[in-house]
Amino acid sequence: DTEAACELVLGFELGLYRFDALQTPNEDVPRHEVKSLSIAAPLGDQQRHRALTLSSAVNLARTLVNEPPNICTPARLADVAMGLASDQVEVTILDKDEIYARGMGGVIAVSQGATIEPKFIHVHYRPQGESRGSVALIGKGLTFDSGGLSLKPPKSQEFMHIDMGGAAAVLGAMTAISELKPDMEVHGIVGACENMPDGNSFRPSDVLTMYNKKTVEVLNTDAEGRLVLADALHYATELKPDAMVNLATLTGACMVGLGNHYCGLFSDDDSWANQLESAAKAAGEKAWRLPLDEGLADTLKSKRADIKNLGGPYGGAITAALFLKNFKGECTWGHLDIAGPTLSDKAVGSVPAGGTGFGVLTLVSLVELFKKA
Repeated sequence: DTEAACELVLGFELGLYRFDALQTPNEDVPRHEVKSLSIAAPLGDQQRHRALTLSSAVNLARTLVNEPPNICTPARLADVAMGLASDQVEVTILDKDEIYARGMGGVIAVSQGATIEPKFIHVHYRPQGESRGSVALIGKGLTFDSGGLSLKPPKSQEFMHIDMGGAAAVLGAMTAISELKPDMEVHGIVGACENMPDGNSFRPSDVLTMYNKKTVEVLNTDAEGRLVLADALHYATELKPDAMVNLATLTGACMVGLGNHYCGLFSDDDSWANQLESAAKAAGEKAWRLPLDEGLADTLKSKRADIKNLGGPYGGAITAALFLKNFKGECTWGHLDIAGPTLSDKAVGSVPAGGTGFGVLTLVSLVELFKKA
């Protein structure tokens, strides 16, 4: 049928993806290519456009994750966003001066040890007709994470170019949304920066004043993604969407609990959690809901500030989610910890080795299936 044919084209295009732009071609090795594909099923222009749009969006996210940090910088992510500008898509890029002027304490602290300047990205899609609602998609954009002064060991730094997987998913999804033109208002928000060790780096024991004016005691500078996300979440609340979801390669603890094929799903709203689960299932991506155990919230209490950026030794994925919950305001919110499925060590089916583009299809599906609470 038409739907199966559309899925076939999507899978075919995803399976053809290779990241070889940085390799010198070996003329002695024959390159395989597909010159034509015939499908014995009705596939109209609209379905073909959808399949090609989705595959292109996922492959964009894969490429951004695969690109090394000297290429995929915050400015690179901002350029991708600017490329989406149109009559229906407004793009706003806050530079370092504007980030400082607004008092985005999390982004400021994490980026202040890096020579590459941060970018705060907002892509706003508006439908031409009446909107069914509005949703904010928020991505962690750490284009490289050394751990800062809480320096990661060398082996742990090798793959930290993937720490912007959430941002890649959001930008990929916004690329598809700008083409598919759903009857939904959608905000794509990315906090992009590097976390580097330097004489100007933020320190363990610093107390930060965040964008929403809450104070955070820093215990570990390698728990930095949640600080950037916290400011992005508060920025999203100012837009007053009906709901929001953030994606982040946030914790190794989530990988310990779920492995590398499932993302962890957190929300304090059962209806929204169900929508997120349904969207992931419709997209063929794997999400597993984990508890927001308030019994662990005490481990985030600080004697010097409103909250600490690190919880106790157990339930690290949960305490990271509980930290983010402090910055969602009254908005319906969900959190996807995509640390595991963002990168694959081997090719499996239509998923290549390297960046997987995980999250793009779930976000597009979420927008298309969205229902107001």
